[in-house]
Amino acid sequence: MDFQSLLFMPPIKALRVDLIAYAKKRSLLKKLRKQIGIFEQNPKHPSLNTEALEPRKLKIYSFRIDKRYRAIFIYIDGEVEIIDINLHYQ
Repeated sequence: MDFQSLLFMPPIKALRVDLIAYAKKRSLLKKLRKQIGIFEQNPKHPSLNTEALEPRKLKIYSFRIDKRYRAIFIYIDGEVEIIDINLHYQ
């Protein structure tokens, strides 16, 4: 799956409980839900700042939740799954 193929994304899988707890603890849940909605409509929307992470061969991507936090995701078996939420440039 290359970055260009991300233009037509299926919905994101339900978030894991630990990611929901992480987002709640940092008051990110509302922002995260908003960004997920935008992502599902247009993964290349400018507010998301979607990017492929290095090394690119691993096919791991991220999008912006806010100025400090990013959602890390993978595309696997025809689905998008957020695998982590962390501080940008961590």
